[in-house]
Amino acid sequence: MARNRPIRTIVSAAAALAVGSGATLLGATTPAAALFGDVEIKPIESDIAERPWASVEAGSGADSSRLAIDQDTETAWLAADPSEQWLTLDLGGIYDNIRKVEVVFPDSGAVYQYVVEASGEGDAWSVIADRSDNATPGRGAVELFTLPGTRYIRVTITGSSPGATVGVSEISAYNYLRDDVVLGADLSYIDDFQNRQYWVHPLKEDRGAGPFLLDVVQDRGMELVRLRIFNEPRSESSGNPVNPPRQGPERSLQSAKWIKERGLELAIDFHYSDSWADPGKQAKPRAWAELPFDQLVDAVYDYTYDYIRQLVDQGTTPDKVAIGNEVNNGFMWGSEATGMTTGPVIGTANPAYFRNLAGIYQSQPGGGLLWPYMNSDDPVEQQLYSEAFDRFAELQAAGIRAVRDASPSTLVEIHSLTGGGIGPVLGPGVGNQEISGIEKAMEMWSQTLPRLRELHGVFPDIIGQSYYPEHHGTMAQLVNNLHTIASAYPEVGLVVAETSYPASGAGGAPMPNAIYPRTLQGQADAIQRVFQANNDVINNQGRGVLTWEPASWQSMFRSVPGMANTYEPHSSIDIYNKSRATHVVEDRIYRTVLAGGEPALPETVQVLTTADGSTASIPVDWDDVPADATDTAGQVAVTGSTEFGEVTALVEVIDDYVTPACDDTVSGRHLGALTITSGTTCIERATIAGPVTVRPGASVVIDKGQITGPVTSQGDGVVVVCGTRVTGPLTVQGASSVTLGNPAVDCEPNTVIGPVSVTGVSGWNVIAGNRITGPLACSGNDPAPVNNGSTNNTMGPKSGQCAGL
Repeated sequence: MARNRPIRTIVSAAAALAVGSGATLLGATTPAAALFGDVEIKPIESDIAERPWASVEAGSGADSSRLAIDQDTETAWLAADPSEQWLTLDLGGIYDNIRKVEVVFPDSGAVYQYVVEASGEGDAWSVIADRSDNATPGRGAVELFTLPGTRYIRVTITGSSPGATVGVSEISAYNYLRDDVVLGADLSYIDDFQNRQYWVHPLKEDRGAGPFLLDVVQDRGMELVRLRIFNEPRSESSGNPVNPPRQGPERSLQSAKWIKERGLELAIDFHYSDSWADPGKQAKPRAWAELPFDQLVDAVYDYTYDYIRQLVDQGTTPDKVAIGNEVNNGFMWGSEATGMTTGPVIGTANPAYFRNLAGIYQSQPGGGLLWPYMNSDDPVEQQLYSEAFDRFAELQAAGIRAVRDASPSTLVEIHSLTGGGIGPVLGPGVGNQEISGIEKAMEMWSQTLPRLRELHGVFPDIIGQSYYPEHHGTMAQLVNNLHTIASAYPEVGLVVAETSYPASGAGGAPMPNAIYPRTLQGQADAIQRVFQANNDVINNQGRGVLTWEPASWQSMFRSVPGMANTYEPHSSIDIYNKSRATHVVEDRIYRTVLAGGEPALPETVQVLTTADGSTASIPVDWDDVPADATDTAGQVAVTGSTEFGEVTALVEVIDDYVTPACDDTVSGRHLGALTITSGTTCIERATIAGPVTVRPGASVVIDKGQITGPVTSQGDGVVVVCGTRVTGPLTVQGASSVTLGNPAVDCEPNTVIGPVSVTGVSGWNVIAGNRITGPLACSGNDPAPVNNGSTNNTMGPKSGQCAGL
């Protein structure tokens, strides 16, 4: 029998295992006919234990607790106190769609008994899985469950086979894309593309949904369409009105009808400008440019209220309205630039007419933010900085009130940026301060939101943010920035209001700050990761993601060769209808087998249906295991298939099961009494003529011995007796762990010529397969002894807790 080994040795055989990679799950079914290109899309799955805000707490061994979520199976949290063998994973906030927990233990050659529970507040707990009667050795298991509002996952180890390393190598909690995370797009260009035809399958006899773009995107799973609204559409270069006035209020009323007629959700994005508004250009509408500030506030309210009422009255009530577009530098810029010595007030690409007609557009104050004064020591500049935020907040408040008054059910959004890396406050050439993007974002919210609440009595429902990796940083930065904002403002939802990724260009090289190639697969992966980042925000605050103009910008469509004005979607568009799991499978099985043995793989695994939370058993068809696969110690991966996808069995091949480490060893012949007073003594293939006595605090492991005389153990030590013949009584009282035979871990049954008594044992307690010529009596054990399916053959009566063994 093997002796206990250090933790790094124990787990090294599984070092190649990437815990938490590749769950088996199934998304919504879609038409079988292929779209343009070939893309593999799996439903979104996230191990929240990997997120930087996850943490762990342990009943004992706190110094090593973080090792249970370090994504390294060669390390483990180790319990230090036998009475405090629990570990709690804190997900950092509640999640409604955690569906799977995976627990991996340190020793493949040990049996772990445990209970997994979940909780929202950490006070009331629901049992996910009760494995307290487990008798099978192995490194872990996957548990499926449904419990909306889960924040905490607790594993309590209730027992373990003698010599096991008590701890957890990895605990994982898997989150899936919620149904209420709305996936859509800004498709304002439907106003422009009246002569185009869009089809799902234009080259097939049955073209599928079409020819309207909205029919195609709805067929592929989009749920919401956003429309940008220019006040009086004008040329960005000349400032002259354009004809037709695309994306203007009147034409957008018709676009709204097309959207709502199809049952899609509608979002309105007020630019409050006659041309494009973004961080570099935010000109006032010409009609408002010379209004005194108080009249500008009134104009925002009146215009917003009137347009929302028009939408409501025509039966197209918007679901969400943004007060401005990418307003991190403010909006409706005005005279606040005057007198600044640190550079232009805002933006580096403000429209030509804003600059050339400064006497009009900069004649009155507006809502521009004076970022160059952010950290100024000059009291005058600090006052100007604060006053700019006052004006910005007042304009925002006017828009928010207007939406609420016109349509109380409509959600209100403030749309800014996610932040990113370190850079100038305003962009190249503007000021000399450099701060992180998230620092600037948090400064904006900390200046704006209290003003809205305390001075104006309003507050947005949604914070919307744009994310383009080339401008706003890495995916890790997006995840961090969303979490930072959600943690600071738990009362608001978060939406990625714009994102996109190209499917071609630059020879396929990834975009700046990204890892995904510019291919169809890269496009699908990059955008789906944004979906995932939004869905993983704590407390279900992530509410949705919109791609920006996916039919024209970094497009998810292509022009069909040989067919004029005809377009078809890339296969990457199926991220909208394949990113949600309909089923989650118990996709990983852990088994242990002695070298040369044949692994016993289950005939079925569990599958969870996400729609109703029900679980069922489904058959598994396993690949054949090569004849020599288990000849030597190591790990064997066996693939199985189910109707819902693949399953992997990780079979650990070991030379021996784990037993306690020996402090002293007795072998050969021993005449006379043997008394063990401390430590662990291993009696290996020894013949002992005389009594064996184990004193309190000491432990004994007897393997294939011959003992003439009573065997007596008193106290809280460990007692293991395997394949041994005992002539005389065998008495165990008050031990912490007892194993008298256990074929499940290769501990052969014993022959006892005399009575067997086991009382007051406080932990692991297995009495299995033994031949006993006297009575077998058990009492006061917690838990009660078990035989793991191997009945004891006794010539005397079985009584007390051993009556059924």
